[in-house]
Amino acid sequence: MWIVTAVIAYFLGAIPFGFIVGKMKGIDIRQHGSGNIGFTNTWRTLGIGPGLVVLLCDGWKGWMSAFIGFQLAGEAGVLIGGLVAILGHSFSCFINFKGGKGIATGGGVLLFMSPVTLAILLAEVALVCAVTRYMSLASILAAWLAPMILYFTGAPQNYVIGIALAAMYVIFLHVPNIKRLMKGTENKLGQKKPPEPKKTEAEGGISHE
Repeated sequence: MWIVTAVIAYFLGAIPFGFIVGKMKGIDIRQHGSGNIGFTNTWRTLGIGPGLVVLLCDGWKGWMSAFIGFQLAGEAGVLIGGLVAILGHSFSCFINFKGGKGIATGGGVLLFMSPVTLAILLAEVALVCAVTRYMSLASILAAWLAPMILYFTGAPQNYVIGIALAAMYVIFLHVPNIKRLMKGTENKLGQKKPPEPKKTEAEGGISHE
């Protein structure tokens, strides 16, 4: 059942909703803005409506993977399903094993594990974005806080450990953003900025920016 859970979760997580929504609008979202297929770049490129569609669909992937995992293998299945869905989102077989950073997908996993934790993190994201206008900073802080909030809200220890691992992975994917934040060159919400040069596949570039 663990293997079945992992396979289902990977293919769910790998559905590139940002890419699909972009194609429905006649563009390849990977060629615009940051090149990311997630909510923020979709919002900047196509507007808040398409961005929210991507946010909800990416969140659904995480929730559904955790739900299916629970039905097949209990708490262990939730962890396997949730973590593999995040990996699937980051390395989608449908777009040459590229993808996004897994924030919305991870949010869907958290919604299944602990709605209270997700609500607290959403408040944190809203506050940090309102004060700094840095979505990346809000996302990094949310990833860092997630396992601690899970712990203090009494979630099962397995969930805390699993989300801690996911948080480290998500923060690792944000290393380029952290460097830009330190340099003061990170793009803010609502800020128009020419896209940064993106590495080609031959140069080892992965579209996690």
